Amino acid sequence: MTAPRDYHVDAVDYAADADWVHAVRYVVFVQEQQVPRDLERDALDPLSHHVVARDASGTPIGTARLTPEHRIGRMAVLSTWRGQGVGDALLATLLDEARRRQWPDVSLHAQVTAETFYARHGFLPEGERFFEAGIEHQGMRRQLIGPASIAQRVEAVAITTAVVAQARRNLVIYSRALDPGLWDAPPVIESLRRFATRQTGAQVHVLLQDAGTPQRALAPLIGLGQRLPSVLAFREVQDPADMSYTAAFVANDDQGYYHRPLGHRLDGEAGLAHAGRARQLRNEFTQMWERSRPVSEYRALGI
Repeated sequence: MTAPRDYHVDAVDYAADADWVHAVRYVVFVQEQQVPRDLERDALDPLSHHVVARDASGTPIGTARLTPEHRIGRMAVLSTWRGQGVGDALLATLLDEARRRQWPDVSLHAQVTAETFYARHGFLPEGERFFEAGIEHQGMRRQLIGPASIAQRVEAVAITTAVVAQARRNLVIYSRALDPGLWDAPPVIESLRRFATRQTGAQVHVLLQDAGTPQRALAPLIGLGQRLPSVLAFREVQDPADMSYTAAFVANDDQGYYHRPLGHRLDGEAGLAHAGRARQLRNEFTQMWERSRPVSEYRALGI
């Protein structure tokens, strides 16, 4: 395994440090992505809050900006540094700045190839895809104050991906029957796989009202559980009170949750900075988990 490489992220004064900003953006946007050079800079640059990532020698390796329009943009990381967490650090720094300014939300235009990356950070798709500088984009928005309302499947998949990605060591899932369209969505399954394999001691507890339906449907989450039996555990409710429970939810051991009042629907509310609500749902889950039965039949399922 390659050792992590050293870098740091700082806010910069655009008037003094524009060369650092554009050195990275020129390589990524103009040379690599063939964006016209006159589109790489715009009138918002002098008005925006810029951050730059630099390696141990001080060489710029990534940059991004926060505009007065409450929009994150111009996110760029040199190809040799991708996959090292630089983009995550740049984005986290800008989100912190937006919170410091007490903005209720921030938006961005994500290249569709990076949509899952932004979803992991709590950005939800909004509107139709469009082309910008010849590249297909998706508008996305992150709520910073109060819970976000979830109405569409694309939003449900994005926020579920984010709640899983935010988990530190523990994740709880309460579902009727593993919700086709949500818990079998590729971004969600990949986020679960990443969480389950990135560190020792990760635990995912899945509590179902109906264990038979996902078994017959060969649900991919069950297959993941077979490959990682020390991480994923499945149980089925038995208590009549639990069998009549109408909601569904996922909650992590940080501050993230997604709750649906009606478990057969995807509309609900979610947040990534709501420790009290996440804790309440985990406590509720624990009580039901303790009086449920292990789904031992999943261990023999051939997928």
